[in-house]
Amino acid sequence: MTAIELVRGDITRESVDAIVNAANSSLLGGGGVDGAIHRRGGPAILQDCRRLRAAHLGKGLPTGQAVATTAGDLDARWVVHTVGPVFSTTEDRSGLLASCYRESLRVAGELGARTVAFPAISTGVYGWPMDDGARIAVETVQAADTTVEEVRFVLFDERAYEAFAARLR
Repeated sequence: MTAIELVRGDITRESVDAIVNAANSSLLGGGGVDGAIHRRGGPAILQDCRRLRAAHLGKGLPTGQAVATTAGDLDARWVVHTVGPVFSTTEDRSGLLASCYRESLRVAGELGARTVAFPAISTGVYGWPMDDGARIAVETVQAADTTVEEVRFVLFDERAYEAFAARLR
């Protein structure tokens, strides 16, 4: 069983095998967690992302999928990039959000990662309600068949931390 830990803070400061990036499909950086990871990780991450785009992800990374790059200057070996769904009130996209966590764990496990740090995927500019995002994240990680030994949810503010803590109680 994978241990789950909650941390309130900055995911780019975590010391883990793999940091999960809530990326956009272009993989070329953006705002929020994505921008912070690219800024702190340095140009090596963007270079790897460009290589992936040139090789087999010409149209970008599909929502719910994951791919790994170097972690550059971060205190990690890899960054696992995943594209979360934009929240919709007219279409159930919860399966895509769960897939982000499952696929990220799969990729991290294939790399040999034992510790993985996740942000609260899709709960920022993509508009996913925090309570539901926490539910999907925690339930998916708890049910995952993975060799990853520890998952750390790194939550930016108290509201996010409390939503995840409520799911672990």
